[in-house]
Amino acid sequence: MQPRNMSMSGVVDLAAVKAAQEAKAKAEQARAEAARQGGGGAISPADLIIDVDEAGFERDVLQRSTEVPVVIDFWAEWCEPCKQLSPLLERLTVEYNGRVLLAKIDVDANQMLMQQFGIQGIPAVFAVVAGQALPLFQGAAGEAQIRQTLDQLVQVGEERFGLTGLAVDPDAEPGGGAQAAPGEAVGPYDALLEAAVQALDSGDLGGAVQAYRNVLADDPTNPEATLGLAQAELLKRVQEMDPQQVRKEAAEKPGDAEAQIAAADLDLAGGHVEDAFGRLIETVGRTAGDDRETVRVRLLKLFEVVGADDPRVVAARRALARALF
Repeated sequence: MQPRNMSMSGVVDLAAVKAAQEAKAKAEQARAEAARQGGGGAISPADLIIDVDEAGFERDVLQRSTEVPVVIDFWAEWCEPCKQLSPLLERLTVEYNGRVLLAKIDVDANQMLMQQFGIQGIPAVFAVVAGQALPLFQGAAGEAQIRQTLDQLVQVGEERFGLTGLAVDPDAEPGGGAQAAPGEAVGPYDALLEAAVQALDSGDLGGAVQAYRNVLADDPTNPEATLGLAQAELLKRVQEMDPQQVRKEAAEKPGDAEAQIAAADLDLAGGHVEDAFGRLIETVGRTAGDDRETVRVRLLKLFEVVGADDPRVVAARRALARALF
């Protein structure tokens, strides 16, 4: 038996859902404070596109990301694909009418930021939401793909962090996308999500699982509940294992689906993300039929624990596709 309060260090912080709620509350406080000080008025469409350098990154990107998802376009003058992508990002940013902000960073003048984001080539596009960075795509992308990505980004910002975006002067730019009104009422699941977090904090994994399932019963795509449920279910499975026996069986039975699945759960709970993913991808290659499908489904569940935008998940999805086809 594993101890009740297990570590998820190196994978996804068990307080991720709680942190999201705190970020949401901070965003609401920031907007309220701006309103009290007479700020938060409508801005022009031109203000939705800003040039950012290292000195202004915290102010212009991190702080602004508590109000609106900030898309970062890493570019350079010599980059030919950038000359096609950047105007498209600018046009779509204006079209989204305050639901995203575009920060343009010249990599030649801001090498430190390029290194901090781990960028290997440009164009590269990231986002920062409530202070949390996530990769969107690298290289040229079509308008349909970018729209889909922005729609998902806006949805995450609204549903998980309560980011209602920026008000844009309608006289300066008629039309545009719909925008949530400042001060919009919080969603109906806050109490259930808070109960799930409290259950996790107290070690009541069964209670946490049930609380997240209650949310998903009414809202099957709720991102906080999906993430929280995947985490709680993983910890509940691992809590009931004998780690030494699981490791022994996995070593003795490399082609046994259930043995490898159990070991992968231990890997992930211990923070060994690549080991967990690699183990199951190798098992997919060794198995067939129902066993192979069982392994594939569990791997997809582990992807949910880490998060779809994590680079390790992106790489593992590609490896899984190669193993399957």
